[in-house]
Amino acid sequence: MSPRPPGVSTAKIGWKGGSPDIRGLLGRMLQLRGAVTRAGSALLRGWRPQLRRPGYFASAANLAAYIGLRRHDLRALQGILATLGLSSLGRSEGHVRATLDAVIHALKRMTGARVARQEIARVALAMGRDQVLLQRHTNQLFGPPPAKRWTRFMVTLPTEAASDYAFVRELVRHGMDCARINCAHDGDAAWGAMIRNVRRAARETGRACRVLMDLGGPKLRTGPVKAGEALLRVKVGRDARGKLVSPARIVLDASGKEAPAAPAGKAAPGAPIRLAVERAWLDRVKAGDAIRFTDMRGRERRLTIDKRLNAHRAVGALAKGAWIGETLNLERMPRRGAHCACAARCAIAPPPLAIRVERGDTLLLTREPAPGEPRRTDRRGKSVAPARISCSEPAVFGALKVGHRVWIDDGKVGAVVEALDEHGAWLHVTHSREGGERIAAEKGLNFPDTALPLPALSPSDLADLDFVARHAELVGFSFVRGAADMDRLAEELARRGREDAGIIAKIETYEAVRNLPEIIVHGAGRHPFGVMIARGDLAVEIGYERLAEIQEEILWLCEAAHVPVVWATQVLEGLVKRGRPSRAEITDAALSQRAECVMLNKGPYLLQALEVLDNVVARMRAHQRKKTAQYRALHW
Repeated sequence: MSPRPPGVSTAKIGWKGGSPDIRGLLGRMLQLRGAVTRAGSALLRGWRPQLRRPGYFASAANLAAYIGLRRHDLRALQGILATLGLSSLGRSEGHVRATLDAVIHALKRMTGARVARQEIARVALAMGRDQVLLQRHTNQLFGPPPAKRWTRFMVTLPTEAASDYAFVRELVRHGMDCARINCAHDGDAAWGAMIRNVRRAARETGRACRVLMDLGGPKLRTGPVKAGEALLRVKVGRDARGKLVSPARIVLDASGKEAPAAPAGKAAPGAPIRLAVERAWLDRVKAGDAIRFTDMRGRERRLTIDKRLNAHRAVGALAKGAWIGETLNLERMPRRGAHCACAARCAIAPPPLAIRVERGDTLLLTREPAPGEPRRTDRRGKSVAPARISCSEPAVFGALKVGHRVWIDDGKVGAVVEALDEHGAWLHVTHSREGGERIAAEKGLNFPDTALPLPALSPSDLADLDFVARHAELVGFSFVRGAADMDRLAEELARRGREDAGIIAKIETYEAVRNLPEIIVHGAGRHPFGVMIARGDLAVEIGYERLAEIQEEILWLCEAAHVPVVWATQVLEGLVKRGRPSRAEITDAALSQRAECVMLNKGPYLLQALEVLDNVVARMRAHQRKKTAQYRALHW
């Protein structure tokens, strides 16, 4: 998308005898118009085989003209046009040649030349057509617009949407126009239940709501991390004076049934701890008995049995906190007779080891799918082996080069490849917060400098596409990189009899940004089509400081192509997750009105976020349409 060196010089445009050089300006505009026409025609000839969808040719022609226009540096020309009260070409995206013609006609009139009324009428008609085409293509993708706003609202459905119909109905009633299902989570049964709930809610509320299913795509992630020690801290409750107010509850269970493992760490307050014991030993345990054991720190603790629950279970109280492992030795202390011991088991899910890296550290990205480990040190604290993690896709190593950047966990950790060998890629950590950053399993990996040899559609994506083609109106195409990817998806949809399915290409890599014109033509030339600005991965790939600039470029190019845009990732995130938005999030939500659709992610305050978004978008509609400010009367 970066412009080529200018083919039309505007540097010498200026003033003549104290007045603007109208004739010189007209000559340069005619020269620019010719250059744009030639460049656009050449692009359109190459695109023509892809334009199989009736009615998209005019939009593709305008996109070609826009690309031809943006190959020139027009800033000097724009400045002098603005001083004459003419269009500065800065809002020409939807009607490029008509805008150029309008300026040329005005300059001709300034020189005293006549312009036919039919030409003026033709230009006015062409300028009005862009909004009609954009609305038509948006309606084809998302269905008819809601009654009181043009911008659609897309909502990512949580797992609970499969079982809670009332929740889904409230989403539709609060303004959800498109329900998004992420194929990276849940499965066929849950997806089917979600879709049934959406369809039912749409019927009952009388509101249209389409279903988008996002294919998972080649999302690269860190591999598993080696498990640590399975320890559980059992706490008791005490008041400010240290007096026992709530002992820990311990259940002795001889039923032989498997119990879910408790997560390692601190046990939830009030939650009983289950110890599996032998039936013969438990048969001798009575209310009032004391059970003695030694915890993992070598401290003796006593459990007092409160009562027998049934033949298989007894419950007791622990007056002092303890650290217990997966096995411990219990000893019943009867009032008389011999002591009686039993080996007890506690199901504890061991936690992963903490892999923490700091700026300047070495990190090994291994070729083998071995569990990750933190760095190892000797007795003096000196590092003897660096931390290591694995990658979910081994094919990455064939494309990595020394000097390539690697981002981990949405950019929390940044690194550069220093060396490659049979063990993997040796990374030098360049970015992390003060004090270091922890790397866990299943965290995203981004390789912005690397052309990854990964298929556009994985075997898992193709299996999911079978379900998507039967049940959804829209397909979300994750990590699309170029025209060939769009062709592959179109072929797979055709095999499943879904040439009518809408496609939303998620732009989340630098490669996709660079190839966006071809992605649009190969997508919109065959299917109802839209573009999602997936700002999460995109920011990591291109750098956060460039996100605003690239976001604008994507909006401009899509407006020129008359294709709708989905504004996605972290919209009103604070409100959705915590019930209170930041000021910056409200501003971002207001700007999102420039897109045709805004996406909210899942969270406990989703319904409130829909209400706020509806309010903000409705207010901004009176002030802004795409790049154009609208001047309604202000009352100060």
